[in-house]
Amino acid sequence: MKFPKKGLPQETILKELEEVTSRDLSFSSGRILGSMCTMPHELAIKVFCRYIDRNLGDPGLHPGTRKIEEEVIGMLSDLLHLERGYGHIVSGGTEANILAVRAFRNLSDTEKPELILPKSAHFSFIKAGEMLGVKLVWAELKPDYTVDVKDVEAKINDNTIGIVGIAGTTGLGVVDDIPALSDLAQDYGIPLHVDAAFGGFVIPFAKALGYEIPDFDFKLRGVKSITIDPHKMGMAPIPAGGIIFRRKKYLKAISVLAPYLAGGKVWQATITGTRPGASVLAVWALIKHLGFEGYMEIVDRVMKLSRWFAEEIKKTPNAWLVREPVLNIVSFKTKNLHGVERKLKEKGWGISAHRGYIRIVFMPHVTRGMIEEFLKDLREVL
Repeated sequence: MKFPKKGLPQETILKELEEVTSRDLSFSSGRILGSMCTMPHELAIKVFCRYIDRNLGDPGLHPGTRKIEEEVIGMLSDLLHLERGYGHIVSGGTEANILAVRAFRNLSDTEKPELILPKSAHFSFIKAGEMLGVKLVWAELKPDYTVDVKDVEAKINDNTIGIVGIAGTTGLGVVDDIPALSDLAQDYGIPLHVDAAFGGFVIPFAKALGYEIPDFDFKLRGVKSITIDPHKMGMAPIPAGGIIFRRKKYLKAISVLAPYLAGGKVWQATITGTRPGASVLAVWALIKHLGFEGYMEIVDRVMKLSRWFAEEIKKTPNAWLVREPVLNIVSFKTKNLHGVERKLKEKGWGISAHRGYIRIVFMPHVTRGMIEEFLKDLREVL
C-alpha cells in the first residue's frame, strides 16, 4: 500500500471503510461473548466525540479537563474505600499494571528486583518485567484457581519489591484471597498491587447485592495500588484504564518532567505523553449519570444471567464447568474442545478456547436472547 498522491472524496473513504470493517464483529451484532470490553454507553459516546480534541498530556492547556480527572480519581478512590487517592485514567489495564510495577521498583533499594505474582496474572506483567528489568516470580494456584498464599510467602526474599493479587482473573473471573495477601504484605513490609482491571467495576456492586466475594480494595492496609478499568464493566469508550495509588509517593516515584509543553512545565507519571482527555470526561459523565445504584442494576443483571448460564452448562451433555463462577464470567470445557470452538466460530460467535476452555464474559451488551441462541448452537455442535 503506497501513500496516495491525491485525496479521495469523503463518501468514497467512508464506503471503503464500511466494506472492510463489515468483516469485524461488533458488540451490536449480538455475537461477541468472549470480550471484557463492551459497547460504550450512549452518553459516553456523546461526551467522547464532543471533547475529542482534549489532551491531558498537556494539562496546562486544558485545566478544566485536568480538574475532571482529579474528580474521577476521587470518585474511583471512594468506590475503592480510599479517602484520598492518587492516579490517572490511562490507556488500559496494561499501562496501569506497568505503572504499579514501575513505582514499586523505583521505590525499592534492590539491584535485582523481583515481583511475586500468581500464575493466573495478566500478560501485561510479562511486558512490565521485560521493560523494567524486573524478574517475575510465579506463585502456584490452588485447586480453586486462586493464588496459593503459602507459596507466595515461600518466595519472598530480600529482592522482592512487591506482590500482585488478582481481583477478577481474565480466564475465570476468580478473586484471589486479597485479605491474606494484604496481611502477608504488611508482615514483610512489601507493597501489594491488586489487578482489578475487570473486577473493579463489578465487585463493589456485587458485594452490595449480597454476593460473597473477598475484600480486595484499600480497606486492606497492605494494598498500595489498584488497577481498575472503566472501559470494561464501566462502559466507557476505549481507551480508559485506571491506576490508583494509596500514597502520593508512588506517583512521584514514576513522574518525569516535561518542560516544553505549551501549557507550561508538568510532571508526567503515565507511560503515554499525549493522552485523550475525552476518555476521562466520558468516565466522569458515566459515573455521575449512573451512580452506584445504576451500576449495581447493571451488575445485578449480568451476574444473574451468568448464574443461569452456568446451570444450563451443567445440563448440557459433554460440557462441564471449570469451576463455579465468582464474577460475571463462566468458563467451561467440552469434548473435542478445539473442534467445538471452530464450529462455533463458523457460526459467527466471538469466543476463544486457547486456555483449554471456552470463556463467556457476561458484559452489559450480552442479553438472555444471545445466550439462548449460543446454547442452541453449542448443543447442536456437541
